[in-house]
Amino acid sequence: MPGAEDRARGLAVIDIDGVVADVRHRLHHVRGPRARWDRFFAAAADDPPLDIGIALVAELARDHDVVWLSGRPEHLRAVTERWLRRHDLPPTPLYLRRGGDYRPARVMKLERIRALASSAPVAAIVDDDPDVVSALAGAGFPAVLADWVPHDKTLRRVQETDGRS
Repeated sequence: MPGAEDRARGLAVIDIDGVVADVRHRLHHVRGPRARWDRFFAAAADDPPLDIGIALVAELARDHDVVWLSGRPEHLRAVTERWLRRHDLPPTPLYLRRGGDYRPARVMKLERIRALASSAPVAAIVDDDPDVVSALAGAGFPAVLADWVPHDKTLRRVQETDGRS
C-alpha cells in the first residue's frame, strides 16, 4: 500500500496582490479617470509584504506544491520574481497575465486553474478578489478569500473591469 509520500501533494494556487503583497500604497495611481498604469506597475517592487499571507503560504507549502497565479502583466515577471525571493517565498511556477489580455481576473484565472487541474490536483486556492473566489468555487475548485486587506473598490475595478491586475 503506498504511503503518504507517494501520493500527489496537490497544488496550492496563490494570488500575489492582496494576499502576500500589499498594493494599497500604489492604488492612487489608478484612481479617478486618468489611470497611470506605468506608475502603478513601476511601484510594484516596493509592495510591503503581508505577513499573514506569507505565513499561510509557508503552511500550505509543507503539504502542497505552491503555484503563483497573478493578474499582474507578464512584463512584471522579473520584478515579481525578485520580490518573491526578497521575501523568502518559494520560487515556484509563476503565472502572469499575458500581454494584451484584459479579461476580468475571474475569467483569466479560471482558465489557468482549469489548465493546471488537468495535470495535477488543485488542493487550495487563495485569492483576495471576491469575484475570482466566487467564480472558482462555482466551478468546483477549493477557493478561499484572503480577507486580511479590505478589498478596495479601485482594486476591484482594475481586476474585474480593466483586467489589469
